[in-house]
Amino acid sequence: MNSAMQTGFWWDEKCFWHSGGSYAFIAPVGGLVQPLAAGGLPENPETKRRLKNLLSVTGLIDELSVSSAPVASEEELRRVHPAAYLEAFKRLSDDKGGELGERTPFGPGGYDMAALSAGLATGALRSVLSGRQRNAYALSRPPGHHCLPDKPMGFCLLANIAIAVEAAFAEKRAERIAVIDWDVHHGNGTEAIFYDRADVLTISLHQENCYPRDSGRVADRGEGKGEGCNINIPMLPGTGHLGYLHAFQRIVLPALERYRPDAIVVACGFDASGVDPLSRMLASAQTFADMTRMTMEAADALCGGRLLLVHEGGYSEAHVPFCGHAVIATLSGSAIIAPDPLAVRLDFQQPNPDFTAYQIATIDRMAEGFYRHGF
Repeated sequence: MNSAMQTGFWWDEKCFWHSGGSYAFIAPVGGLVQPLAAGGLPENPETKRRLKNLLSVTGLIDELSVSSAPVASEEELRRVHPAAYLEAFKRLSDDKGGELGERTPFGPGGYDMAALSAGLATGALRSVLSGRQRNAYALSRPPGHHCLPDKPMGFCLLANIAIAVEAAFAEKRAERIAVIDWDVHHGNGTEAIFYDRADVLTISLHQENCYPRDSGRVADRGEGKGEGCNINIPMLPGTGHLGYLHAFQRIVLPALERYRPDAIVVACGFDASGVDPLSRMLASAQTFADMTRMTMEAADALCGGRLLLVHEGGYSEAHVPFCGHAVIATLSGSAIIAPDPLAVRLDFQQPNPDFTAYQIATIDRMAEGFYRHGF
């Protein structure tokens, strides 16, 4: 099959070798916090490795255009991150690893692995914008959507999507890009980087008051030239499948229609899963597949189908592979299915009609507020 007609899948084994420090879940080991028998931080390689393995076992990977990419160059990184931050990061990385703040540890070589993660996102977006691939999925690790220009946060060491977007602008491949973030945590890093700009529309659907603290408010709409180009959709814990789809229909899709981007990038976290240890949102693999389908339809209508999904969070080793497989099968139009083993459980646990009606009314009020401000 001609690769231009295929979905790209961008990954590299070296990204799975990124390691964190001595943590028990999100608590530093020490005092009364006993080390875990296996692993440390919830951000570990197994969720991503098991997703890639599931693609191989079902044969879906054979229908994809599989690629790696070079590490993001220093020039590409410096469009987003100041030299002082990159130099401090590399200095620790070349020694024994360490932390630069916000409990975002890395081991030896962490700088190069993070630059490779950013390189996968950058290479994938470049391929989609050039027409070499119909759309693409970048299995980037470590993630990036929390990282500020000069500060790592939430397991994120470099701002992968922002680095890819800035490369696309620098290479004159696009002038306006929309970023949809359905990771369960607010995409504060991407928001901060583009907050005063009109060339990037940032939309974040996230569990209200989850992470970061005091972040992701509806009233935060951008400033200066970027006013109205930042949309936050804080969702109530327990939102469930119907709530996510309603938020897409009432807020996300109208915002894309108004903005009319040259491409759409999704910060694709799977931590809204109903069994994720860091959230309480009750999404299923079908939820992620349906959001992917709706985003693809918007991309087809608005920007020639140019769509990239970049892997972010998701901490259930059992469920992330099935959520990711459903998304990539939808993205590629494949008939290969990996049935969600938790679908029956999650369908049973969906919120009752009264809660769903309340959540839908909450989303409608947010939408009406955005409409009054002209989005």
